[in-house]
Amino acid sequence: MLEKLQDLETKYEQLTEMMSKEEVLNNPAELQKCAKAQADLEDIVVAYREYKKVREDLSYSKEMLAEKLDPEMEEMVKAEIKELSEKEEELERKLTILLLPKDPNDNKNVIMEIRAGTGGDEAGLFAADLYKMYTRYAEMQGWKVEVMNSNYTDVGGFKEITFMIIGKGAYSKLKFEGGVHRVQRVPATESSGRIHTSAATVAVLPEAEEVEVEINPNDLRIDVFCSSGPGGQSVNTTQSAVRVTHLPTGLVVSCQDEKSQQMNKEKAIKVLRSRLLEKYQQEQHGELDAQRRGMIGSGDRSERIRTYNFPQGRVSDHRINLTLHKLDQILLGHLDELIDALVTTDQAEKLKAAE
Repeated sequence: MLEKLQDLETKYEQLTEMMSKEEVLNNPAELQKCAKAQADLEDIVVAYREYKKVREDLSYSKEMLAEKLDPEMEEMVKAEIKELSEKEEELERKLTILLLPKDPNDNKNVIMEIRAGTGGDEAGLFAADLYKMYTRYAEMQGWKVEVMNSNYTDVGGFKEITFMIIGKGAYSKLKFEGGVHRVQRVPATESSGRIHTSAATVAVLPEAEEVEVEINPNDLRIDVFCSSGPGGQSVNTTQSAVRVTHLPTGLVVSCQDEKSQQMNKEKAIKVLRSRLLEKYQQEQHGELDAQRRGMIGSGDRSERIRTYNFPQGRVSDHRINLTLHKLDQILLGHLDELIDALVTTDQAEKLKAAE
């Protein structure tokens, strides 16, 4: 492991040197390529350098302990050795995880699609709750949210909403959110106080770059229509909404939230590109690919992953058997405990597979 870490540090230093050369500075594409490669190595190099410093300090402290010291100094050195040894173990675990093969999509922006499932109006309201939860979480991370398309219900919920979350590492944090989210609560319209169960589906797609998925314009059918808003009322009288159909696959994407037809078309193609990337990657890996599915699950929209129980104020993630009695906080976007548990479980599964 140490030899591999040293090689990565050397590569990091070479990239730093290359980025200071005039021929690279004058070539934006090459500079961007070097900067991305360096950024990909930064976390592991910083951890490795800290690890080397801890080992150096630990070695020095052990040498001191071998000398004749007064009792007070000896106790201080022993305490320091204990602390440094624990830090060394912690960094070794961290470096082992950082050396695991990375998901190439982890640093990408995310396109999320939330659709109301079973439950009528209540499902649409729950879809709106999920949208607010994810946008609040994104704001806490310092990420930007951009709505691509939305389709409202008559009572202010969403039949569906598609939005992009723009920020470094967004996909790495949110990729396990895909699947069926179930809610158990008394709807505002329920006079008898009965608890209803409703559901919404969430899809999480990494933003696809043009170089990853090339779309032939001849493979697209573009239809335009008038946008509609909450309650079905007209947003505008011009045909600014756009529906894009990818003829070879039959995938259809609509966008209507922008007033400009061109902007709606660009957003629709961006969503289409990400859906095509997901389709191609699923075909490449196969539906039963063990590493893709793992303990966390496939992220398939038909897989029930989480229940939000209002009467008991709890949220349960069924994939990792985790229940938190923090429903209010989670709906306000405080998702770190859930997301960290999912990431940790995924890392543990990968470590087990690598043994």
